[in-house]
Amino acid sequence: MRRREWMRQAALMAVGSRVVRLGAWLPEGGQLLVPMDDAQSDHLKAYGLTFGTLKMGLKAEWLLNYRGGSFLLPDVPELRKEAALAGVAVQGISDAELASVRSLILNSNMDSVPLEKAPRIAVYTPPDAAPWDDAVTLALNYAGIAYTAVYDDEVERGDLGKYDWLHLHHEDFTGQFNKFYLGYRDAPWFIQMVQTALQTAKKYNFPNVPALKKDVADRIRQFVTNGGFLFAMCGATETLDLALAAHDVDIAQPFSDGTPMDPDADRKMDWSRALAFRDAHLETSPYVSSMSDIDGHQVNDPARRQPLGTFTLFNFSAKFDPVASMLVQDHRSVINDFYGVTTSFTKATLKPADVVLAFEEGTPWVKYIHGDYGKGTWTYYGGHDPEDPEHAIGNPPTDLSLHKNSPGYRLILNNVLFPAAKRKPLKT
Repeated sequence: MRRREWMRQAALMAVGSRVVRLGAWLPEGGQLLVPMDDAQSDHLKAYGLTFGTLKMGLKAEWLLNYRGGSFLLPDVPELRKEAALAGVAVQGISDAELASVRSLILNSNMDSVPLEKAPRIAVYTPPDAAPWDDAVTLALNYAGIAYTAVYDDEVERGDLGKYDWLHLHHEDFTGQFNKFYLGYRDAPWFIQMVQTALQTAKKYNFPNVPALKKDVADRIRQFVTNGGFLFAMCGATETLDLALAAHDVDIAQPFSDGTPMDPDADRKMDWSRALAFRDAHLETSPYVSSMSDIDGHQVNDPARRQPLGTFTLFNFSAKFDPVASMLVQDHRSVINDFYGVTTSFTKATLKPADVVLAFEEGTPWVKYIHGDYGKGTWTYYGGHDPEDPEHAIGNPPTDLSLHKNSPGYRLILNNVLFPAAKRKPLKT
C-alpha cells in the first residue's frame, strides 16, 4: 500500500466511520481548505468559489463553527486558478492535517455538512430595478453567483417551480407601494411604478394592485409549502406576511383620497397563513408610513424611529442545530445594525416556532429569524444594506470590493449556500 493511501486509511480509522462517510464526498488527490476566519482575504468571493465548485459537478463540505465556517473543496487545478483570480485565500491540506481537523470537529461544537448541488436561484425584482438597489443582487454579482430575475409576470405564469431558492427585498406585497406616495407622489419613478403595476393587474384580470400582490404573495407561500427556500430582507419580510394574513381583508390604503383602513382589520387577519408573524397591529392611518408594529425601528416615522445599535448572532450547536448553524456562520458574532423599510422584528409578533438567529441585547426586537413552512423554509433578515446603515432612495451603489470581508453580507451568502447542504433534522 502506498504511504499516502496508508495515511488516508489510518486517519479515517482514527476518527470513526462517520468521517469515512463525509470524506467520501471529496475526490482522491487532496483537498483545499478555504478558511473563513480572519485569514480569508475575500470572504464574499469565497462563497462564489464554493458555489462554482458545485456548479462544476464537484462536491464540497461546510465545516460549521470551524474557523468561521470554512469550506473544504477538491484540490483541482481549476479551483486553484479560480481562487487566485478571485483573490480568495485557500490552502492545500494534507491527509494528516485533515485527520486532525476531523478529529477536532468530531469532539467539539462543530460539524461537517456535505454540499451536494448548486441551487437554482431566483431574485424577485422589477425589470427596471437598478442592479445596486438590492443588497442580495450586489452580493451575488460580486461573488460571481448567477441568478435569474423574476417578477409578477413570471410568478403568475407559475415559473417559481423552476427554482430552489427565491429572494425578496423591499417589495410591498400589500399593494401600498411602501406608502411612498406620502413623499414621492409626483416623482416620475413612482408614477411609472404605479402605472406598471396597474397594467400588470389588468393583464391578469385583477381589480387592483393589492389583489395582484396578494395573489403573488400566495404563490410565494405555495413555493415554500412545496419545498422551496425563501430568503427575504427589508420591507418584503413584513409585507409578505401582512399580505398573506390579509387574504380576505382589505388593508391597502386608497392613497388617492386618504381613506382610513377598516378599524376591524386587525381582528379579521388570518395569521395561520403567515410564515413568521402573528397578532401584529396594523397601521390604520394613511398618513403614517409604517405598515404595522412588526418592525421595531419604524425608520420612516420620525416620531417612532429607534436608533441603531449592534446585533449578536446566536452560537448554535452545529451537531444539534446544523440548519441554524449554517445560517449564522461568520467571523464576527457582533455586527453593526443597519436600517431598512423593515429593520427588525418585534418579539411580541413572532410565532412560537420561529428560530431567532440574531438579536439586540436589551431590546424588544430581533434582527434575523428562520423557520419551516410546509416542506420548505423561510429566513428573514431585517434591514436593507449591511454596509449602508442609513440607505436612502437614490444613494450610490455600495462597492463591495471595499467590503469584501463584510460580516453582514456573509449572512446573505450563507442563505445562498444553505439549499446546497445535505439536510439534517433539527434536534432541539
